[in-house]
Amino acid sequence: MQSVINTVKGTALGVAGYLTPVLKESKFRETGVLTPEEFVAAGDHLVHHCPTWQWAKGEEAKIRPYLPADKQFLITRNVPCYRRCKQIEYCEDKEKVIEDENDADGGWVDTHHYDNAGSPALEEKVCEMTLEAADTGDSDDGAADGGDDDEDEDDEGEAEDMEQFQESGLLDEVDPSTDLAQRTELKLKADKKQKQGEGDEIVRTRTYDLHITYDKYYQTPRLWLIGYDENRSLLTVEQMYEDVSQDHAKKTVTMESHPHLSGPSMASVHPCRHADVMKKIIETVTESGGEMGVHSCLIVFLKFVQTVIPTIEYDFTQNFSIN
Repeated sequence: MQSVINTVKGTALGVAGYLTPVLKESKFRETGVLTPEEFVAAGDHLVHHCPTWQWAKGEEAKIRPYLPADKQFLITRNVPCYRRCKQIEYCEDKEKVIEDENDADGGWVDTHHYDNAGSPALEEKVCEMTLEAADTGDSDDGAADGGDDDEDEDDEGEAEDMEQFQESGLLDEVDPSTDLAQRTELKLKADKKQKQGEGDEIVRTRTYDLHITYDKYYQTPRLWLIGYDENRSLLTVEQMYEDVSQDHAKKTVTMESHPHLSGPSMASVHPCRHADVMKKIIETVTESGGEMGVHSCLIVFLKFVQTVIPTIEYDFTQNFSIN
């Protein structure tokens, strides 16, 4: 039902955007909106300071006449996403108060201290290490008790003569072809485990392509994203929503058609609140005695939309100056 509402709303806004006149006079400081010229200037500033972003033209039939033909929207590709949003959600069971005698407040809270607690893979590895130590008789006490003896034996023993070892024929007992076959078999088993989903310890990285367009109706930048799995296959809609803050999924972030490209729908951060947020930031900077230029607005924009997609690591821009 929500997807139907979003589709109808998107169509209506598309018509409204078509009928909305192009903003000619700057109102950035008063309302936080941009003219197309200001959007281009801010895009040039972003590309200059963060070369992973580039201008794109899009399809010839979808060129907007109020923007330069070769600067229709901004794009950055292959942005990594290592974790799902649910993995960084706050949970009381994972937090621990870290005591600090030098802190006047008595310490601080580590909200993900017990992130690995109860992990079957981790517990299994710990158990294996413990059992190996028990079977071989290795322990901290044994190391402490026999440490001097080991050092004495190392000092008194003679180094092995490698020529004599080679002449003894022991090296010939290892068949290189057999060793290679064993390693190949182990590799095939590991690959099979991974395909069956048993290799959970392997980090599978998703990547995203991000676009920034100019929204004529809201007169603000708008962020679009499309995701791929480790095989560069398109993520499903539900998979992409896994990488969006659950407070915004299917509400602030919806699947819509890209204004400059054909093809599958892309996830988009709805721009209805962008101008209000930008206005508040401008006011805060002004009250602090600074001044935020329109050229830096896209850098600021990327920072405040990070709360919507916190696990997609796209923001490598510099800190902006308020002076």
